[in-house]
Amino acid sequence: MRAVIQRVSRAAVRVEDRTTGEIGAGILVLVGVSNQDTDTDVRYTAEKIAHLRIFPDETGRMDRSALDVGAAVLVVSQFTLYGDARKGRRPSYSNAAGGDAARLGYEAVCQRLRDCGLHVETGEFGADMRVEMVGEGPVTILLDSTRQF
Repeated sequence: MRAVIQRVSRAAVRVEDRTTGEIGAGILVLVGVSNQDTDTDVRYTAEKIAHLRIFPDETGRMDRSALDVGAAVLVVSQFTLYGDARKGRRPSYSNAAGGDAARLGYEAVCQRLRDCGLHVETGEFGADMRVEMVGEGPVTILLDSTRQF
């Protein structure tokens, strides 16, 4: 499982003319599910997101987590995080989970984040979405549950 985590002052997801998820200060998380992911990957990813210390403390040092500061989380499914562009010009998505498996992995991460006590908003799985965000910092962190990076 892969995730791109961005600290934001606000973020929203729109599908056609409706907003499916919107937050103020918090984190925007783009999540990609692989065809190899298990509950261990879900647990690792959600726990890392919830406890990652990317918010400033009273001295300005990044030493607070989303849980510490009561930040909201906007989670958006993004299979293209498994795009492999090393060969040719068209990325291969052969490592991305398809259909039901991807939906289950995405929903499991959202539920685990809620179980941690975070307020979670979402995009709409499988839809053509417009994601808007205002980055803070900027702070952008890449996660991979297999620890490839």
